[in-house]
Amino acid sequence: MLKKFSIQTNNRSQMIEVTEKVQDVIREWEILEGGVIVYCPHTTAGMTINENADPDVKRDMIRRFDEIYPWNHQLDRHMEGNTAAHMKASTVGASQYIVVSEGRLLLGTWQGIYFCEFDGPRNRTFFVKAI
Repeated sequence: MLKKFSIQTNNRSQMIEVTEKVQDVIREWEILEGGVIVYCPHTTAGMTINENADPDVKRDMIRRFDEIYPWNHQLDRHMEGNTAAHMKASTVGASQYIVVSEGRLLLGTWQGIYFCEFDGPRNRTFFVKAI
């Protein structure tokens, strides 16, 4: 089972919570036990799991990524000029595996699944695969 989602990002860097979309797939497919992989097929975007209670966490993470990987660096040679986005996406990773137990994502109290845009705004996709 595989489901494709389209997502529109609005900023150069943005974290969009997709937890409920993934949980909806689990309900739709009637998965009680197992797991899902949430996968991003882009080189300048990724998937992560992090806190979803305080929106400052997302803002702080994006700010810190910008500090570590500045958008303009005099030694970057990539002709598209988005080396920072590639670095950020590699740091976050392309996928997350989440255990499903009793029909629910097995996430911590404050955890959510995020699509991480680092080179937007763009039309993007991500996939959910049942395991």
